[in-house]
Amino acid sequence: MRLAETQSAFMAQVLDEDVPAPDSWSARQAAGMAVYRNNYRSALVDALRSTYERTARWAGEEAFRRAAAHHLISNPPGGWTIDEAGAGFDATCEALFAHDPEVAELAWLEWNMLQVFTAENRVPLDGAGFAENTSGFGEEDWAELRLAFMPGATARVVNHDLRTIWNATRENDFERPVHALDAPAGALVWREGERPTFLMVAAEEAQAFRAMQEGASYGEVCGALASAQITEDSGQQAAMRAGAMLGRWLNEGMIASLAA
Repeated sequence: MRLAETQSAFMAQVLDEDVPAPDSWSARQAAGMAVYRNNYRSALVDALRSTYERTARWAGEEAFRRAAAHHLISNPPGGWTIDEAGAGFDATCEALFAHDPEVAELAWLEWNMLQVFTAENRVPLDGAGFAENTSGFGEEDWAELRLAFMPGATARVVNHDLRTIWNATRENDFERPVHALDAPAGALVWREGERPTFLMVAAEEAQAFRAMQEGASYGEVCGALASAQITEDSGQQAAMRAGAMLGRWLNEGMIASLAA
């Protein structure tokens, strides 16, 4: 119990300089802790910088380091690898860069590009395999179709052109492009072989991807697409749009298998 208490007191000092030092500590120990705390934070901030290189370039180095320090103090890492220190940084950016919301979207993209890079390896389902698995499908089977996507693949609705921002921030010196979108769009993230990649799509496609990733059926997605645009032939149009999405996911290698 004494060891646990000592460890707890030590970590409290590392994470917050305002926490009173233990009574047993000398002035030399307190000064040493200040050096250790600074090294600890610098190492973690540098780790976040390597994870979020483009976000740091876009936000500016000083603003990024302040945000990184705030994130690490508020969310001290507890995992076995230093890479986990970056988890949730997009939420931190959303709060700290309220007037520059594209920063949080870029941070989300960089984090998920890293996650998909280290995700489990699987062979994607191709068009021939999909055709074989669905060859005997009737209307009811198609309505109940569910998909399992490749590990790490994800999607979200965004309000900024992440492709333009991504390309602009390849180097340290860049000119800021026009990046605001007239209407929300979607970003799909997955891995092509060993290469993480992403694609800008319509917002409804990102929503459909996430819905099916969370267990929605193909019929439910078609219904949601139809209800979003009530016209005389909305059902037929929705089925065509859903079919185009499904074809793109197959062609890009985003689908792992049909879900049971």
